[in-house]
Amino acid sequence: MNQLHIDSELYKLKSSLEQMWNLVSKQLSKSQVALLSYDKSIAREVIAREKMANALDLKIDKECEDFIATNNPVAIDLRLALAYLKINDNLERIADFAEGIAVFVLNNMSEPLTDKFKDHLRIEEMFEELIMMFNLVRQALDEEDSGKAEKVFGSDNLVDEIYYNANKVITEEMRLYPEKMEEYLFLHGVIRKLERIGDRCNNIAEEVVFYVDAKVLKHSQDEHRM
Repeated sequence: MNQLHIDSELYKLKSSLEQMWNLVSKQLSKSQVALLSYDKSIAREVIAREKMANALDLKIDKECEDFIATNNPVAIDLRLALAYLKINDNLERIADFAEGIAVFVLNNMSEPLTDKFKDHLRIEEMFEELIMMFNLVRQALDEEDSGKAEKVFGSDNLVDEIYYNANKVITEEMRLYPEKMEEYLFLHGVIRKLERIGDRCNNIAEEVVFYVDAKVLKHSQDEHRM
């Protein structure tokens, strides 16, 4: 198979994946605004755009599978196609989590979070760290820089720390306002979704390292977290 043809097909895959990156980036940022500002109109936007993410997910999956089946790539070309396939899956899951946050704002949130409550939850800090991770791992893929990808792993530790701290904060709020217990349980689910977004950024970073360095980090990262 002509390498120029393979490079052309990979460029098409990259363009499709960039569409997904852009869409998911907007979904994540808008879910942040919806939650922190109690903006139901923006929450509706996020929910409405989820169908676009699902359609792109299916399109990219098919393009990657067709590329592998028809071009029989090897070495770095195969690793890149496999990385795109798995990165796309993780991006689609991040979009799902963003939609879940928007659903909470629309259906389960009765009033804005107070500044004091947000500060104790560190929820804005959590969002900002996640957006930084998301942008860093995208930059790592664009620049084929495994060193930048590996920096994401340390940031995930901070996200985990905020998540575990939030459990205590929400439990205390339940004691103070038992009439809002159901809403706080849903809010705990939102914090969990944010923690899972961190995990998905971690997964993408692992795929970048796999593509660039031909090194599998998945199980070594699992062991590191234990």
